Amino acid sequence: MAITRRDLLLTGAAVAALPALGSAAGVPVVGTAEAQSASELPWRHALSLFGKVKYPADFKRFDYVNPDAPKGGVARQIAIGTFDNFNIVVSGVKGQVSGAVAFIYESLMTPALDEVSTEYGALAEAASHPDDFSFVTYRLRPEAKWHDGRPVTVEDVIFSLDAFKKHHPMYSAYYSHVVRAEKVGEREVKFVFDAPGNRELPQIVGQLTVLPKHWWEGTDAQGKKRDVSATTLEVPLGSGPYKVKEFVAGRSIALERVKDYWGGDFAANVGRNNFDELRYEYFRDATVAIEAFKADQVDWRTENSAKNWATAYDFPAVTEKRVILEEFPNRSSGVMQAFVPNLRRAKFSDPRVRRALNYAFDFEEMNKQIFYGQYKRISSYFDGIDELMATGLPQGKELEILETVRAQVPPEVFTTPYTNPVGGSPEAVRDNLREALRLFKEAGYEVRDRKLIDVKTGTQFSLELLNSDPSFERVTLFYKPSLERLGIAVSVRTVDPTQYENRTREWDFDVVTNSWGESQSPGNEQREFWSSKTADIAGSRNLAGIKNPAIDKLIERLIYATDRDDLVAATRALDRVLLWNHYVVPQWNYPKVRTARWDRFGRPAELPKYGQSGFPFIWWYDADKAARIAKKS
Repeated sequence: MAITRRDLLLTGAAVAALPALGSAAGVPVVGTAEAQSASELPWRHALSLFGKVKYPADFKRFDYVNPDAPKGGVARQIAIGTFDNFNIVVSGVKGQVSGAVAFIYESLMTPALDEVSTEYGALAEAASHPDDFSFVTYRLRPEAKWHDGRPVTVEDVIFSLDAFKKHHPMYSAYYSHVVRAEKVGEREVKFVFDAPGNRELPQIVGQLTVLPKHWWEGTDAQGKKRDVSATTLEVPLGSGPYKVKEFVAGRSIALERVKDYWGGDFAANVGRNNFDELRYEYFRDATVAIEAFKADQVDWRTENSAKNWATAYDFPAVTEKRVILEEFPNRSSGVMQAFVPNLRRAKFSDPRVRRALNYAFDFEEMNKQIFYGQYKRISSYFDGIDELMATGLPQGKELEILETVRAQVPPEVFTTPYTNPVGGSPEAVRDNLREALRLFKEAGYEVRDRKLIDVKTGTQFSLELLNSDPSFERVTLFYKPSLERLGIAVSVRTVDPTQYENRTREWDFDVVTNSWGESQSPGNEQREFWSSKTADIAGSRNLAGIKNPAIDKLIERLIYATDRDDLVAATRALDRVLLWNHYVVPQWNYPKVRTARWDRFGRPAELPKYGQSGFPFIWWYDADKAARIAKKS
């Protein structure tokens, strides 16, 4: 599955990955496009945000798959955390089932891993929309069916949209520009939008996960009526290539391939979904997870720790080439990962205070001491996507866009390229701390008896660094002494994931770490991340609490971009203004995905450009390799 905005929003190193989406100023309301009747519009087998699609309507398969890949075998993967729910409509409320449940369902469209922002028919065989993007109509495949044999219907699509809008804290905003979904044919569903010009919306609704209305409106084995707004551990009914085989709540999930899967022969699915079983083992402790991998209790591990990558993979199976270590380039997405001060608290409202917190962060020394020099400092909200990152001084169309908000943004936006403070030596650290104190003094603080005091209230500046992952304490504990040298009273607290989620949803924190994944084509999700309308919505991704009319305007400019060049310019403008407001203290990024695997799998000769590793979607079980490993064990 390609990295789309939907995927980035649902994952959270993050995930969880949208706001009340307001219409762009000056954009007319729906009306003109209605005159362009749906019956006059051409049906399209694929949709692309900008430009032409790669594969024609009669394509046989994606270029990057092996159409002769064998079916069979098991792929055992690691999931960190736990789960208490299979209902994806409320997955953000109590627990989150790792990407496992995504295999159970289908959406209207599915992305290609070798194209940017391009999607092909899945449950839908075709789509049509007018030139002004004021609505889109999807035509369902007649073959599409649920695992109980019943057909997927337009009513299922409408039910799913309503359920997500009503009960999901993120999608209620993400789909808020969809005025209505209506049945316009036996297999045709029309989504009407609140304004024309938003070219993302047809594809956004195409990413809708479709749920079985008849199942959710029915009763369970005990005769109890199901509730789509409530958590459940009842095995869900799906329409996708896999279904739940067995599970132990909070510990493991096994999915089995649906042998008579209705979509197995469609071009977009050829060479995919090759494993007979996908198994996810849950671990609450990352160290235990590594040991389970070493003991061959799981097959595949994605490593997010630089320390582990440098030190934890020196066991015999690696030397014997039974375990393969491999890094895959991440070309599909960018990221902003940062310490995030809560702007809803008055002490963080001054940008000079937030900039001072950045001067206190000695990334270079941290990178050397605990990251083995593997990372680079993040310098953009779209770090990792060079085309979208604001660099140098604004020019051309980006400058034109920024001129529209000149009076509302810091003057440095136009005069100075953004850079983070650089540490790494005692001299640099001292200079940075002096600058931090200067900024604090300008903001109304002074040092008294080694305490940083608010001169108006006489209280010491204090903050709590809140974590949900015990392994991250080494980062916050490294940051803590630098803050204390400024006279700040600092505490580090690690809480369990449930408490962490509750506290962040209620904005009950000083500083947390968060990451925002970014796609190659940013759009409507930017409202969820940074807009004023989402700052006070519980569960939104605007953790910082940003309320800035200039940023709101730039987000709308980005969403209503008319072509790729326009989108790039608007994204760079937004990036630059976010950076110069010092909303976060940027952390670090790594341009590759680190993986370790037991060598019992095969893969296509050439992996897709935007698919990272592509595991397990386009890989397969190699019985010969597995036999060789067994002989050596």
